[in-house]
Amino acid sequence: MKQSKKTAIVLTLVSLFLIALAIPSYSWTRTNVSKIEKFYNSKLSPIIMIPGSSATENRFDGLVTKLNQDRQGTKHSLLKVKVWNDGHITYSGSIDAKDNEPVIVVGFENNKDGYSNIKKQAKLFNQAFEAIQEKYNFNNFKGLGHSNGGLIYTAFIENYLGDYEVDLKTLMTIGTPYNFTETNIKNKSEMLADFIKGKEAIPTTLHMYSVAGTITYDSDELVPDASVSAGKYIYQNQAASYTEITVTGEDAQHSDLPTNDEVVALVKEHIESQTDRRTKPNKEN
Repeated sequence: MKQSKKTAIVLTLVSLFLIALAIPSYSWTRTNVSKIEKFYNSKLSPIIMIPGSSATENRFDGLVTKLNQDRQGTKHSLLKVKVWNDGHITYSGSIDAKDNEPVIVVGFENNKDGYSNIKKQAKLFNQAFEAIQEKYNFNNFKGLGHSNGGLIYTAFIENYLGDYEVDLKTLMTIGTPYNFTETNIKNKSEMLADFIKGKEAIPTTLHMYSVAGTITYDSDELVPDASVSAGKYIYQNQAASYTEITVTGEDAQHSDLPTNDEVVALVKEHIESQTDRRTKPNKEN
């Protein structure tokens, strides 16, 4: 009898122990499954923008205003993210609950020029990307980079994007100096050589647009057209598509490009979701 009683007590204790283990495990499983379902069912597809050197997270305010001018229904929300040198991240603005295509701009305390800084900025952008993807749980996004912002994007794509199960659908770089100020492709910078070497990490599903501005016949008064065009050696025959576009005129100067009307039209056509964008109908005269 005593032995049976001891056995019953042991079995009871073991059962209680297993139940105690099962409850948090079940709770964790439900939470994890719910998170996975939310990720795969997410309709959120943000446009994530990176400004160039010396610019801040306010760089694209004018562009966002122009994008929203004739947009019916939900306007683009604007969330600004700043990554500080010590790695901490601050936010301003917000994403509207009804907005499936918000604009997120990521700026840096270290917004200096030079290849060594671009590599640091790509690492900082990765920290910001991890934080916002974890918070908003999107499974795809579109990218836009002005000037060195396009270089930061390229470094991020080749070195960090593969760590995420997130699809970069389209990338547009504007006035991006893939070979810095060099006009002869035979003289490849260290950065361009590294980008070409690492191009196999670029998703084969990516649609890439490289936009150059020309005030003179061969530059936007800062970045040579030949340097912008060097992007083809990185993206062409690796991405699903690679398209070079040149805009001209008075507003094609380097710093004016993000609000250039032709560039805004290109963003609407190639970056914005065509199913979400609704424009005002033309009024009859």
